[in-house]
Amino acid sequence: MNRLDILQQVQTPSYVIDEQKLIDNLIILRGLEERTGCHVLLAQKAYSAFATYPLIRRYISGATASGLYEARLGHEEMQGENHIFAPAYMEHEFDEILEICDHIVFNSFAQWEKYKNKIKGKASCGIRINPEHSTQGNHALYDPCAPWSRFGVTIDNFREDSLDGIEGLHFHTLCEQDSEDLESTLDVIIEKFGKYLPQMKWINFGGGHHITRDGYDIEKLERCIKRMQNEFGLEVYIEPGEAIALNAGYLVSSLLEVVHNDINIGILDTSATCHMPDVLEVPYRPVIIDSGEIGEKTYPYRFGGNTCLTGDIIGDYSFDEPLKVGDKFVFTDMAIYSMVKNNTFNGIALPSIRLLKTDGTVQTIKEFGYEEFKERLS
Repeated sequence: MNRLDILQQVQTPSYVIDEQKLIDNLIILRGLEERTGCHVLLAQKAYSAFATYPLIRRYISGATASGLYEARLGHEEMQGENHIFAPAYMEHEFDEILEICDHIVFNSFAQWEKYKNKIKGKASCGIRINPEHSTQGNHALYDPCAPWSRFGVTIDNFREDSLDGIEGLHFHTLCEQDSEDLESTLDVIIEKFGKYLPQMKWINFGGGHHITRDGYDIEKLERCIKRMQNEFGLEVYIEPGEAIALNAGYLVSSLLEVVHNDINIGILDTSATCHMPDVLEVPYRPVIIDSGEIGEKTYPYRFGGNTCLTGDIIGDYSFDEPLKVGDKFVFTDMAIYSMVKNNTFNGIALPSIRLLKTDGTVQTIKEFGYEEFKERLS
């Protein structure tokens, strides 16, 4: 039975993680570690299906977190290196962060000065820098180097007098980008911050590197890594999120109803608002297997979710045959920024999480019910 036939048998709505595709990505990332000596970390903000962490930790060095709860998850389930960065840390959480994280990155020198006396060698600490080098065009929402960004210290605000105890520099400037953008960013970092690099132990390239995408120039990435190692003697960390689980997951959905208002509109048992928020936030149109663009196939449909939000529109598609209630659809690339961002708006149930094993069987990892909706409220 092929992959699509297997997915068509899954109860909906369900996220399905594709174990083989996850492994394919991890093999690429392990190769990067082996050839360069860099440390690859899972950015849990994109993917944190911890049932797969025992598999992931066989291939890469650890995880990175954006807050205490992600850090706890990485500490408990990944059991490798555990890094954290936050725009600001909350005092009542910092002691626990210090207990479970081996690398802590601060967003400002004020934050570093506030907490440095607590650290006393318990963790390796770094400062996030902002090279003010935008490589994302006009997408300011996803550009940490955009004007007035709250992320990282610019060279004009860099405090040479506050580096005692700082062992690394961190930058995160990319989003789904190739290594040529990393290369140009490193040029700027060396120009602006190069005088500080020899006194550091490590540099963290952050995330946004689409390493496992077809056509990504991994050789250029390796040259960037070796440049920082050879010229400055630095350990190099890199924090892919999407690249870990790129194209390694699906969202399987069923058609509940078709209504007509000049066009045919299919109501699904899944929702952009609740189950794939990036469709509305990015925005983008997710791919459905065996569908086409409007005009490409004979029968056009707009797909929307089963919520009260007028804008809960997934996208416009076309099909070879008229659709009927009960038909199933497989949305691709749904492992990343889906499970980590979903919600129960309108009391809509969360999709189950399942794992398509390499032997073709489907393992149910988690099913959700009313309690998950109720317990997050008061």
